[in-house]
Amino acid sequence: MRNLIVRYHALLILSFILVPSISLNAENGYDLWLRYSYLNNSEIRENYSQYFNKINISGESETLVVIKNELLRASEGMLKEKVLWENDYLKAKLIFVNKENYPKQLEKNVPQDWASIGEEGFSIKYVKINDDYKIIIAGNSEIGLLYGTFELLKQMQMQNDLSRLNIIESPKTDIRLLNHWDNLDRTVERGYAGFSIWNWHKLPEYIDPRYEDYARANASIGINGTVLTNVNANALVLTPRYIEKVKALADLFRPYGIKVYLTARFSAPIEIGELETADPLDEKVKNWWAKKTAEIYKEIPDFGGFLVKANSEGQPGPQNYGRNHADGANMLADAVAPFGGIIMWRAFVYSEHDPTDRAKQAYSEFVPYDGKFRDNVIIQVKNGAIDFQPREPFHPMFGAMPKTPLMMEFQITQEYLGFSTHMVFLPKLYEEVLKADTYREGEGSTVAKVVDGSLHNKSISGMAGVSNIGTDINWTGHPFAQANWYGFGRLAWDPYLSEEEIAEEWLKLTFSTDPNFIETMIPILMESREAVVNYMTPLGLHHLMATGHHYGPGPWVDDLSRPEWNPTYYHKADKEGIGFNRSETGTNAVSQYEETVAKNFNEPATTPEELLLWFHHLSWDYKMKDGNILWDALALKYQEGVNQVNKMISTWEKMKPYIDEERFEEVKMLLSIQLKEAKWWRDSSLVYFQEFSGKPIPNGVPKPGKTLEEYKSMTYPYAPGIRPRW
Repeated sequence: MRNLIVRYHALLILSFILVPSISLNAENGYDLWLRYSYLNNSEIRENYSQYFNKINISGESETLVVIKNELLRASEGMLKEKVLWENDYLKAKLIFVNKENYPKQLEKNVPQDWASIGEEGFSIKYVKINDDYKIIIAGNSEIGLLYGTFELLKQMQMQNDLSRLNIIESPKTDIRLLNHWDNLDRTVERGYAGFSIWNWHKLPEYIDPRYEDYARANASIGINGTVLTNVNANALVLTPRYIEKVKALADLFRPYGIKVYLTARFSAPIEIGELETADPLDEKVKNWWAKKTAEIYKEIPDFGGFLVKANSEGQPGPQNYGRNHADGANMLADAVAPFGGIIMWRAFVYSEHDPTDRAKQAYSEFVPYDGKFRDNVIIQVKNGAIDFQPREPFHPMFGAMPKTPLMMEFQITQEYLGFSTHMVFLPKLYEEVLKADTYREGEGSTVAKVVDGSLHNKSISGMAGVSNIGTDINWTGHPFAQANWYGFGRLAWDPYLSEEEIAEEWLKLTFSTDPNFIETMIPILMESREAVVNYMTPLGLHHLMATGHHYGPGPWVDDLSRPEWNPTYYHKADKEGIGFNRSETGTNAVSQYEETVAKNFNEPATTPEELLLWFHHLSWDYKMKDGNILWDALALKYQEGVNQVNKMISTWEKMKPYIDEERFEEVKMLLSIQLKEAKWWRDSSLVYFQEFSGKPIPNGVPKPGKTLEEYKSMTYPYAPGIRPRW
């Protein structure tokens, strides 16, 4: 991958020559977790070299060429050696086999039950054959062999003992994809790492080398799909000139096991099809979508299907014609069904016509249609019922639609989490949601079991992540934001992995395998998400961000045209207290959960304190479990978040010996921004809420440095991530 940097940043290399103080070993983050850095330990290096001196892999398909190229790249980087290929498997040290072509002498060393690893799974075994030790990578498909290749290279990058290899893995979800909120003009909605990497103007003739590295990175963590366009869709992408461009990307991604998907604008038959209606029950509309779908599949035979945002935030949908979500989804599902395609229909809906509780609306609109969707429809549900908040309880729909496949939608980009200037390890959030127990079929009915389809034996399953990728040289804006892309992929492959395991892998692959570095940084990553929750939305507060761009605090905003767009709608602070009453005495949103869960959430005493103000409006004098009154506990939580960022900064300073200078300085500068903004969140929120509580700031929390009016007057019209208003 490094050789491509020259093409992107020749001036950067020139600066290395002109400025001697810059280390030649500096890294800019482009290589992500596929750095393949030279192994300084000669014993480990020599041990690994024996396998790369004799590799047996038969065939010249596109995927096998990809595997060979990756092995070459890794060997040249880690070992400083060329790969040597061996045609005789008995003489080889690293052997690739599949169900159809393995020699019978290897019968004991391949999966005994090939079906158990599925089409995408693999096994890696260290075995002894004829007094010689070998590593055998086996898979039912070439894509399985590719995944096995990346697993072997990961083990090598982490400098693990290859003689202990006995790995059998297969993905636990079928669809593992990135959702790009990328517009055709290359702006990225809620994107904080530059512009869209898709250069539609130059496609299909010009294939940016970055596209291949994107495919490599995704395949290395098991991601097998990409939705190229924004859910706030543009119908132009369905026209022939854009289908030709999409085809170029699909052809490039295919050898990496990655399918392309597009977002379908529901009103496309009107906008580009010259019809007068987009009514899903109208025969002309059905025929139009059938023809359009056939047109796409003619060019892209393995096209994955459509992702649809309908009747949400102004997007057109079936409700425009008096129809329901099942009517709309099923019409599109019928169009893609002959080609094996799927429809991912988003459940992110809320209406200005029901101001009582936005958190209840998706459940109300979708649960009545459980079992009414076609078999190739999967409902894409955000992890929480509001909108990617720093913390939300799991979405009640995950425990309420046993007859319908539901796929998880996580946000990798940090829309409500400080953008790419804040260090936030999101696998901690992902794991928290996946481990949550819905109690749908009794204790142990976790969200993970709903998502992977095992709870109700679903034939289709999946997980989507809203991408944080852009044109920044390090892809994600913040070096540590790469961990969220990596962690999402790992959990999409296996929703039962622990965040500690993911953190350890990523740190070793991305920075250093030194135990002192790893043991110090894992706790920092584990704490980073909680720090953001504490200084932004502690104790279950939510949606306190400023208007539109969601950058910085705005708990005072109350003048927007729709009630549920205003932060005051969510915290409901007044002289009596603070919080949104979703108990039986309030909106009764708790009733959307199974009885055991609802009972716990219904009472303040049994509600986890980290979700307390999500479900209850409580007095400022409410006594917390630690003896503090609610006001003091709230203020101390804000301060705890600031303290945690200070700890992150002091710890990072101690990591300098383990990190290249370029990335060390970059993270150091970003942490200084995070500290400044954590204090801004703390001070502005407390000075605002103090207007209602009338109570003094408790000891241990500094007095805010500005007046409420000064905080209110701060504006950020050029904050990134907003789609232009044409």
